[in-house]
Amino acid sequence: MANLRVNRIAEQMKKELSDIISNRIKDPRVGFVTVTGVDVTGDLQQATAYITVLSTDSQSETLEGLNKAKGFIRSEIGKRIRLRKTPEISFEIDESIEYGNRINRLLHDIHHDE
Repeated sequence: MANLRVNRIAEQMKKELSDIISNRIKDPRVGFVTVTGVDVTGDLQQATAYITVLSTDSQSETLEGLNKAKGFIRSEIGKRIRLRKTPEISFEIDESIEYGNRINRLLHDIHHDE
């Protein structure tokens, strides 16, 4: 039962983070960012947001900009989602899409060689 609540909160945070990052953050380092997932701990104290960035060259700059805006993002999440305590947010680059693309390229190369 509690796991269902954590999943619902994670999905709601993903939706709200996407909106906040695209519409409210004015930092020029934060370009086109997609929130691919959010993991929330069972006690709702910490959340990890996984992001992808359109340009792979600016990933570190984007992370730096998001980390600078953590306080603002957390306060916005607190206003939008009613929780006793808003989770501490950390951002990480989502490597799964790049990994999946690499596997697809390898499979394509194998089938193309045959």
